Amino acid sequence: MRPGELLDLLKRRTAFTEAHARMLAELGQVMIPLAPEVALAFYDYLGRDPELSEILHAVPGRVERLYGTFARWYGDLFSGTYDRAYAERRRRIGLVHARLGIGPRAMIPAMGIVQELSLEHLRTALRGPEVFAAVEAFEKIIAIEIGLIEESYLEALSLGLSLGYRDLKEALSQGAAALLQAGHS
Repeated sequence: MRPGELLDLLKRRTAFTEAHARMLAELGQVMIPLAPEVALAFYDYLGRDPELSEILHAVPGRVERLYGTFARWYGDLFSGTYDRAYAERRRRIGLVHARLGIGPRAMIPAMGIVQELSLEHLRTALRGPEVFAAVEAFEKIIAIEIGLIEESYLEALSLGLSLGYRDLKEALSQGAAALLQAGHS
């Protein structure tokens, strides 16, 4: 399924509406400044895992570059624009993670860190009934994020297996590499 079509499906399945998109855009002024703190907790969490720490530190300066990448990704959550281009960016994120060997069992718990810190901040920063609408919109976009990224893992794994790789981790990585290469040609 094409990323834009998948996004439309996920929006329907989560009942994500234009009102949610507007709410997320409004939340940007409250949430985007939180990106460095969330990134720090996110990479601290990943760095405590020996396998993930090895991936993070395999290339000098990678972690520092990832802080900027994370801030852009986090800001995108609150852009208010969730279209085909948004879905394509999420697909690419998933494929890059897969190529590096960062699979779903690492990504989903790490997304939990993002969700936990963000929800805590929302509950502290907002008062009254607006907090419920804000939490609802945020939880929906996180569900959509996970769905988009997970689909890219499945796409990569499927291709890797069809290319003859039998080890699942290698199939995931090689399938992702092939898809990323095809996207650049």
